[in-house]
Amino acid sequence: MSIYELLPSNIKNIRSYLPGKPAEELERELEISLVRMAANENPLGPAPRSAEAIRLHSERVHRYPIGDGFYLRQKLAQRLGLSMEEIILGNGSSDIIELVARTFLTPTDETVTSRNSFVMYRLAAQQMNSRMIYVPMKNDRYDLEAILSSLTPRTKVIFLANPNNPTGTMFTAEEMDGFLSHLAPQIIVVLDEAYYEYVQDPHYSHSLEYVKQRRHVIVLRTFSKIYGLAGLRIGYGIAHADFISCLNQVRSPFNTSRVAQVAALAALDDTDHVRKSIECNTQGYQYLTHELSRLGMKFVPSVTNFILVDTQRDCLEEYQRLIQRGVMIWPLKSNGFPTAFRVTIGTQAENEKFIEALERVLCMG
Repeated sequence: MSIYELLPSNIKNIRSYLPGKPAEELERELEISLVRMAANENPLGPAPRSAEAIRLHSERVHRYPIGDGFYLRQKLAQRLGLSMEEIILGNGSSDIIELVARTFLTPTDETVTSRNSFVMYRLAAQQMNSRMIYVPMKNDRYDLEAILSSLTPRTKVIFLANPNNPTGTMFTAEEMDGFLSHLAPQIIVVLDEAYYEYVQDPHYSHSLEYVKQRRHVIVLRTFSKIYGLAGLRIGYGIAHADFISCLNQVRSPFNTSRVAQVAALAALDDTDHVRKSIECNTQGYQYLTHELSRLGMKFVPSVTNFILVDTQRDCLEEYQRLIQRGVMIWPLKSNGFPTAFRVTIGTQAENEKFIEALERVLCMG
């Protein structure tokens, strides 16, 4: 008997997340040095205080981490004006997405999101054999009214990314307030704010108010983006204490590492690094949007650290052409954008190399 015959049908139908060939392997094969603008990483690297904390704790990795991340949760609670019982840590925020699914979803439940959003929402629902309802976006933004119209008595979880990955668009706090006011009490909203720190729009979010109001909302944030700790996989969820208690019943012990916890603790105090990262991103966005406009490129205005660019040509072919010229971007075919790619805003030198490479690719016709 084939091992695949033993798989449940929902697992058989999962389209795995395919990260692609490692950049180091591509560099070896092509004998070039790649500018990595595919994964929305901080081009300035980790916060210097985090790097020092990692160095200091590298000799203690034979010890288990604090199982619930006591000290990091304590500091987050102080910063956010919440209790420690309202915070849970995860192996990246994607870990908490799966944790919500494992805790609350059953095969009789439905989940709702957009196909033009983060792939982990689909994977988490499929793992639990929960039916996923995809609601089209409107002007590259979540259509909250259409989502409300799609709800049924079986709807259990709604996944919303704000800002959305990969479009870089947002909905306002007022829009979210109106949306929540129409939801039935049995519906859970996962509000993914992975790019929270980059947003400068004053109308953006007051998501912590929902936690204080004891709404069925869990807010996700991460240290992977502006803090530059993507390789350590550390994120956190914020929700009322009863909600967090339910998640902790399912959470694996030691789901975040000792090194990740101390690096995140240090990152919270490195405000200078956050400021520099925002400045770098703002300047990079201004440069890239100016140059993309000069080249006649269609792109989606973004509030975060990446831009969706539509070349009106096959995105996988454009990906290969840009790789050959030393630039790695992320093709968006699997996100429902067959002619678009996502480019991370980098340093000025990286941004210039990307524009130079893109201009050469466009000249190929």
